[in-house]
Amino acid sequence: MTMNKTISILLLTLIATSALAATGEETYNTTCANCHAKGLAGAPQTGDKKAWGKLIKEGQVELTADGYGGVRAMPAKGGRAELTVAEFAGAVVFMANKAGANWQEADDTMLKKINARIEKRAQAKK
Repeated sequence: MTMNKTISILLLTLIATSALAATGEETYNTTCANCHAKGLAGAPQTGDKKAWGKLIKEGQVELTADGYGGVRAMPAKGGRAELTVAEFAGAVVFMANKAGANWQEADDTMLKKINARIEKRAQAKK
């Protein structure tokens, strides 16, 4: 295979993968809004600065990792088993920012920290 063909295949793969990944808002709309739009089962309602303010103070890594594993009435991964950490993290950023945070999408470094905390919590439960 020539170098140009290899590069073309890699670029097409990256574009296809990017197109398949859901944005934080899309993940929120398809998964999180079921509870967070109305504040069902004690879920902090989207845009509620008071309720989210306490959570935002916990930090992006902590809130994302703990939520991903399930917390209080919220099931792990928001009840959607196939949800990736990156997709979940995007939805958390979307909701936190609606309540006044100024968080950025999780980059590779932050995703490693989130995954490490998820793993640490999983080990503590054993």
